[in-house]
Amino acid sequence: MSVTIRLTLTGRKNLPSYRMVVANTRSKRNGRALDVVGYYNPSMSPVQFGYDKDKFKEWVNKGALVSDSVKTLIEGKYNYKKYDPKGEKAAAEAQAAAAKAAKETPVQEVQEEQQETPAAETAAPTETEATEQTEQPQE
Repeated sequence: MSVTIRLTLTGRKNLPSYRMVVANTRSKRNGRALDVVGYYNPSMSPVQFGYDKDKFKEWVNKGALVSDSVKTLIEGKYNYKKYDPKGEKAAAEAQAAAAKAAKETPVQEVQEEQQETPAAETAAPTETEATEQTEQPQE
């Protein structure tokens, strides 16, 4: 059976901490683990991370797969993003970016773009539209 080195969630609500464990690939996220290799606690300041290098190498040599998050943690490139269920921060950032872009575009450019729109779009219907409207099937 395939084995994976991955993170399991420990800790309480709004205060996560993780264990780096070796578990069967098909088991649940917080299911039974074969071995605990390390820990990661993003809630502390500074972030705490540690793992047993010998155990890690031993399991990798045995053929254990390593999850993407564990790989980036070990490389030191992992960027923890706090869960935002409603996406409020993303929406606020998008609004801020739109406001910044609106401030950067001069008013003259916007007025010129509005003047460049062809007047034909607002004009009377074309000949084909007019004939389609007048022609109605006879009963």
